[in-house]
Amino acid sequence: MAGRVSERVRVQHAALDLDPLIHERARLAIVSALGSQGELSFTELKGLTGTTDGNLSTHTTKLEQAGYIAAAKGMFSGRSKTTYTITGAGHRALLA
Repeated sequence: MAGRVSERVRVQHAALDLDPLIHERARLAIVSALGSQGELSFTELKGLTGTTDGNLSTHTTKLEQAGYIAAAKGMFSGRSKTTYTITGAGHRALLA
């Protein structure tokens, strides 16, 4: 048995390879939602993830700085609106 690595040990090591930036619960929810829905507004993401305004803002900023999502700000019916999309890097990180 010496020299053989059990399947259980291999699975545990694979878990160690997760990217903590994207695999934190709230950020994973954000990237997963964007990966399946395409483009979502701040309000839509807030509803889907169950986060507060402040938490969502912090998490989206970190994901944007990492290049995993992109934000677009604009005006809609006289109000500012921020929408988010997942980037190619974000798709790759989500699938990794």
